[in-house]
Amino acid sequence: MVKKIDIAAYMKIPKVFFKYSVEVVVHLLFWGVVYFFYAYFLGYGSNNTNYVNKFSAFLMPITIGISYFFLYFLIPNYLLKRKRVLFLVYSAYTFIISVFLIVLSILYGLVFLIELNSNDTSPLTKTLPFIILGVYFVVLIVVSLSLIMHNYNSIVNNENLKNKILETQLQIKDQELRFLKMQIHPHFLFNSLNTIYGFALEKKEEAPEMILKLSNLLDYILYQIEKPQVLLMDEVNHLLDYVSLEKMRFHDTLEVETTIDVSSNTIQIAPMLLIPFVENSFKHGDIVNGSLNVTIHIKTEEDVLFFRIENTSIKEGKTNNGIGLENIEKRLEMLFPNSYSLETNQTANYFKVKLTIRNLKQFKNE
Repeated sequence: MVKKIDIAAYMKIPKVFFKYSVEVVVHLLFWGVVYFFYAYFLGYGSNNTNYVNKFSAFLMPITIGISYFFLYFLIPNYLLKRKRVLFLVYSAYTFIISVFLIVLSILYGLVFLIELNSNDTSPLTKTLPFIILGVYFVVLIVVSLSLIMHNYNSIVNNENLKNKILETQLQIKDQELRFLKMQIHPHFLFNSLNTIYGFALEKKEEAPEMILKLSNLLDYILYQIEKPQVLLMDEVNHLLDYVSLEKMRFHDTLEVETTIDVSSNTIQIAPMLLIPFVENSFKHGDIVNGSLNVTIHIKTEEDVLFFRIENTSIKEGKTNNGIGLENIEKRLEMLFPNSYSLETNQTANYFKVKLTIRNLKQFKNE
């Protein structure tokens, strides 16, 4: 039986080996610097360098032991876990025991190196308290460096976590926008296809023209809807195609008045943002006095879009908000947070929608 080789695991081995190799080299270099610090600190002004160097070596094991005990046990298990009382208690115990071990190391150094002392004067220029302080000075440096590295790693990890959260939020936002767009499509397609089906049954001459307009609209939906923004005039032109389809379906019972005043052909908005308002007016509108009246007004001033639409609607027992307007408002909140206003008003015979979008240039740059 042939075992599968985990290539990814094998690729990680050199990285792990390199990481730990670098750590070992850094630690060795650091302790090398500490050794030379001890030799300089203890032998400053002394001529017996051989004695000082060997005596410094006696201090290295206890210095390394105390430092790593703080570095790998007390700090991660108590200080970083906010067990400050236990950290102080165990630090006090460590201090008492370590003082004893430091004194013991100094005595062993003095005993084993006594033959190197060639004269009556001590080759060491520092007394016992200064030697102990020197050891704890090194330990303090190790602890400080450890906390600095921990804070740095925490900042880096927090930034990475924030970036991942932001990326996840953007993905969720994009998925919600796609979902809301897909909710718009079925209503729009059903109404258009239903109109063409009726014309086909009656074999009317307008059917080919309706199919052509619907083809253009389908192209807009299938290919342009995935873009983050489209030209405002593209949205307006397809909106007018949709109105033409509805006029063919309603015949003489539909009256649509449109006013278009777009100051620039470069203004962009989200695709399928205005058409659902028009669809909603036909879907929920009522025929009053023999006709369904719809008024559409689109105007831009610098980077502000003004959109107003109203349709005849009977107020009694009627709610015109529907799922369509609710979905549109969700899209607006995602696309133009704090940069839009949407107002709806139901009067005795009219349902009115007023939309204002500001900072369109900012939306274009995004």
